[in-house]
Amino acid sequence: METKKSKKAKRLLHLLWIIPLLIVLTLGTILYLVPALETVDRTPVEGSADWMKHLPDDMPLSKVVLPGTHDSATKNVQLAYITRCQALSIGEQLEAGFRYLDIRLGASGEQFRMMHGFTSCTTSGWPWAATLYLDDVLSDCYAFLVAHPSETIVFAVKQEYGGETPEQFEALLSAYIAKNPDAWLLSDTIPTVGEARGKIFLTRHYENASAPVPTLGFPCYWQTQNGHDDVTPNAAAHENGSYTLIVQDRYEYDAPDKLDAFRKGLKAAQTDETHLTISFLSTKGSGSFGHPYSLAKTLNPELMQLTDPLIGWIVTDFGSPAIAARIYKTNFNR
Repeated sequence: METKKSKKAKRLLHLLWIIPLLIVLTLGTILYLVPALETVDRTPVEGSADWMKHLPDDMPLSKVVLPGTHDSATKNVQLAYITRCQALSIGEQLEAGFRYLDIRLGASGEQFRMMHGFTSCTTSGWPWAATLYLDDVLSDCYAFLVAHPSETIVFAVKQEYGGETPEQFEALLSAYIAKNPDAWLLSDTIPTVGEARGKIFLTRHYENASAPVPTLGFPCYWQTQNGHDDVTPNAAAHENGSYTLIVQDRYEYDAPDKLDAFRKGLKAAQTDETHLTISFLSTKGSGSFGHPYSLAKTLNPELMQLTDPLIGWIVTDFGSPAIAARIYKTNFNR
């Protein structure tokens, strides 16, 4: 006959099975279900797919107020609560008017995976979704430029993951470009709008500062701007061969300090034939792990209401058609 003690032990055993299940369900909800509900206003803005056609051909691309997205391929990504930075796909971003894509790559054999940190971007929001590869992204870019030849795409490539040398990384990237070379602009100087129309303009952020690889595309290297304790820096200047890059990418600030750095960075901006400014509004916050969506919900409305002049290339998390238009319309309202 079963004793009270044995019955109690069985109940306890059942509880021990339930607890891990509850933990898994809770983590799954936080990491995947909650991000699926974090979206942006997708209302289209008329003319966003072709806004660059109104720019003069002889205008240096550095002088264009260019909207961009941070971690552009992360609409679907592993551990999405802490790694997802966009609610629109690459194709949707281009149609919305964004022209700077932050492309993070990790080699997988003879292919590049789209990455954010150590996590892979995926083709859907399910945990078991297939990996998103560079070929998938390029297919969207090529199709967009065929349909909208007045536009350009700044393709800002970074080696996000993997132990390849810059030379090995670049060799694999070259193999992709060789499949459709006419679609690429590999200038190592700042091009004009006319030179860049209908092209993917490659900028490279994958070499070592001490050992650059000056062979493919436009050098666009800056030292990491991590750290949240010191809130005095805003924009830093870096010499990149033929031009000076001024960049503000303080990605570990909480929202108030980030907004302050963003505004100070705009005041330090310079844009001409020999200067390029990139200003990031994106941040993960001061914690070890962040929640980009909650920070973007605070910062993006500030951008929409900002009275400071927008200068250079402006890069955001959770970009929407309204945000892209807010940025690119600056070119026509000076």
